[in-house]
This record gives sequence, C-alpha cells and structure tokens, in this order.
Amino acid sequence: MLKIVPVFIVFLLSGFMLAGCSYLEKEDDKEVVVRVNDTYLYKEDINALINENTSAEDSAIIVSNYINNWATQQLLIDRAQLNLPESQLREFKDLIENYKNELYTSAYKDAVVSRELDSTLSIEEKQSYFEENKGNFKLSDDLLKLRYVSLAPKNTKIDEIASYLTSFEEEDKEELEKISLQFKNYSLNDSVWVKLKTVYNKIPALTIEHRDKLLNKSNFLQVEDSLGVYLIFIKDVLERGEDAPFEYAEPTIEKILLNKRKLNLIKELEKDITKDAIKNEEFEIYN
Repeated sequence: MLKIVPVFIVFLLSGFMLAGCSYLEKEDDKEVVVRVNDTYLYKEDINALINENTSAEDSAIIVSNYINNWATQQLLIDRAQLNLPESQLREFKDLIENYKNELYTSAYKDAVVSRELDSTLSIEEKQSYFEENKGNFKLSDDLLKLRYVSLAPKNTKIDEIASYLTSFEEEDKEELEKISLQFKNYSLNDSVWVKLKTVYNKIPALTIEHRDKLLNKSNFLQVEDSLGVYLIFIKDVLERGEDAPFEYAEPTIEKILLNKRKLNLIKELEKDITKDAIKNEEFEIYN
C-alpha cells in the first residue's frame, strides 16, 4: 500500500494535467473534440499542441497520440474511481488536496521571498559567520594554489621560463606575459584555491606518483608526456580535513545566510498574515 499510493497519486495528477482545460461538465461556449464519460477535451487544448511550423502529417500524429493518451488516462481514472475502495479514494483525495495546498502556499511564499528578500551580504557579515563557525568548514578535498605553464616539447626556453615561474617577481611576470603566445596552456593566477583533482584534469602528464610533490608547499615540478612539457610551481597547500579557508567557504556561507534570511522572511509572512486575518475578522477560532 505504501508503494502504491504515491505512484497512483502521480498518475492521477498527471491525468488531470494531461486533460488540459477539460471539465467535469461541458462548457457550452467551447468546441468539444473528445468526450470520456463526463469529462471533455476542447479544441483549444488541441490547438496548443501544434504551431505554424508543424507539418500537416506531424500535426495529425501529435493530435492523435495526445487524444489517445488523454482518453486512456481518463478511462483509467474513471475505472479507478469506480473500483477502488472508498477508504482508498478518500485517502487519495486528501493527498491530492494536501499536494494542491502545498503548491499554492509554496508558490506564494516563493513570490514574496523573491520580491522582498535582500540578497546583499557584506563581506564583514560573511567573515563574522565564518569565524563563529570555522570548525564546521572542513575540507573534503586537497587544495592548491599554483601557477603553471604548458609548452611544446621542443621549446628552447624551458629553463628560462622555469626561472620566471619560480621567482615570479614583477619583472618575471612581465616576461611571462610577453612570451605567453608560446604557451600551449597556462595559468599565472596563484591566488585562487584549486582542488587537486582539478589540477590532475588540467595537466594530463601528472600521475598518482606526483601527489606528494604536489602537496609540498613552495615546490617546483617539471613533468612531460608526448604532448608537451609542464612547468608547475606550488605556492600553497591545504590538505583534506583541515579548516577550509574563508575564500573557499564563502559561496557556501552565502547560501547559508541567504537561506536563513529566507526562512525568517517566511516566518514573518506567516505571522503577519495570521495577525491581519484576525484583525480583519477573516480568521476566528470558536471555543
């Protein structure tokens, strides 16, 4: 029973949606296309299925399939309502009503939140939350700050470029930028934390044997394969299980704080709407 009920509810709801604008009673001002017992499918429901770019042949197939599916759903629903136990039908009715109520209330809450939620968060607010909850932000991946250059195997300036990459003073950065057209691929932005597995994806010559060297702060590596030579300088390292740095945790913190604001806004909405209803005599509890 527990497995059957949700499946049937989805089936029943899909039947209602598939019926489009059909009703239990025929509307005289609409052109009927199909009838199944007391449920009607109208021409305007069919018209929504096709457009001016649909060929006549395709239109006929689409409409025919839709009508057959619609009719089958309606017949099954009618048969279910006739043959299922009354207790089960009441249960389904309650489930459908609860689901409908949830859709309405959720949609309204979302509309209010999207209109009134202040999504601006100061860096101070995020840093304050981070400091108070630092222990909750543990790394699940090894992180690196690095810079690297990918070169063709026959590049004659490998040692010179390696020197620039290692020293990385302002003049070194300028020289690297000047000759960057020689690079097959490169990244000189060593201020961003990158997952170790991302580094492996970017630099195919790396193997599991390079892991210890990659997790060694202020370390230089030169690796190569048949496609090229890779020069890598590891600026900083944080290993899995350590506290996450603020800049890495910041997107998560932002989601947490915005969700808290959203929940508070919804609580205020629920409180205010009840208060207003009592004030306007729209809500009354009888003793």
